[in-house]
Amino acid sequence: MPDFPFPLMIFAAGFGTRMGALTADRPKPLIPVAGRPLIDHALDMASGAGARRVVANTHYKAEQLAAHLTPKGIAISHEPQILETGGGLKAALPLLGPGPVAVLNSDGIWTGANPLSQLAQAWDPARMETLLLLLPLQQTLAHGPKGDFRLDDQGRILRGQGGEDHVYIGACILTPDRLAAIAEDVFSLNRLWNDMIAAGTAFGLVHQGRWCDVGHPAGIAEAERLLHDAADG
Repeated sequence: MPDFPFPLMIFAAGFGTRMGALTADRPKPLIPVAGRPLIDHALDMASGAGARRVVANTHYKAEQLAAHLTPKGIAISHEPQILETGGGLKAALPLLGPGPVAVLNSDGIWTGANPLSQLAQAWDPARMETLLLLLPLQQTLAHGPKGDFRLDDQGRILRGQGGEDHVYIGACILTPDRLAAIAEDVFSLNRLWNDMIAAGTAFGLVHQGRWCDVGHPAGIAEAERLLHDAADG
C-alpha cells in the first residue's frame, strides 16, 4: 500500500455535551462503539489509507486521550481552550507540516470504501483548495434533518440558497494557506470553506459507502448496527 500523501488531523478536543452522562468520566472519543473506543474506528481509516503522520487535538480530559493515543504514535496538539475546527487545525500546523492536509472527525463511523483513500484519489490541486466527503442526506444515519451543501454539475459545493441535500461526513482534504490570514484563534473551518466556495475552489465527493454520526447517544446503537451489517456483508 502506498503511503497516504497528506498529514492527517483528527479532531478529538470537544466536550461531547450531546452525549450527556456518557462523557462525565471520559472524553467522547473514548466512548466504546462495538467494543472499541470511538476514535479507534477513525484510526482504522487512517491506517487503512496508509497515513504516516497523524495529529489529534485534545482539550477535555486530555490526559486520558494522550494516554490512549501516544503509544499508538499519534502526535498530540493540546488546546488550553477549545479552538473549534479552524483554530484547532491552525494550532496544529507546526506538527502537521506544510502542504495540503487531511482532516478526519473522531465521532463518525464509515463503512464501504476508505474515506481518506477516496479523497486522495480524487484530489486535484490544480482546481481544488478543498475536497469534502459527502453523502446525500437521506443516506446518513443518526444525523439531523438538514443537509450542509449541494453539488453543481462540476462537483463544486454550494450553499446558502436552499436545496442543501448533501451532508459533510467528517473527512476532507484542504490547503491550509488561508489560515495565515485569520488573526483570531477560535474559528470554524466553515470560514475557510465559505471563502473557497466563493472562489470556486471547494469541491465535494460522494462517499462510496455508509456513514453514521456518533455525536449523541442514539448514534451509538445505529453505528453498531451499521458495523454489524457491514461485517455480515
